[in-house]
Amino acid sequence: EIAPNLWAGVGLVRGGAGTALVGNPEEVAARIKEYADLGIESFIFSGYPHLEEAYRFAELVFPLLPEPYASLAGRGITNLTGPFGEMIANDLPPQAK
Repeated sequence: EIAPNLWAGVGLVRGGAGTALVGNPEEVAARIKEYADLGIESFIFSGYPHLEEAYRFAELVFPLLPEPYASLAGRGITNLTGPFGEMIANDLPPQAK
């Protein structure tokens, strides 16, 4: 750990350099907000296994992020797709049945 909830040992368990946010959903959301408050607007998250971790992150962390950080639309950005046409997470929540 090199900072609260920031682990630099991820390179020991997978290829490439990098750091990992670790902790419970509340701790991870708090660190993301701290980075966003510093002006960081883009994050690249990954986990293992990829699909399962993407769902866990969306279910457990996204709801804890304040609306301006959790949604591009909340920041006045209306382009809801990435450069390759992919949907941006949290901008089109699923419709209730």
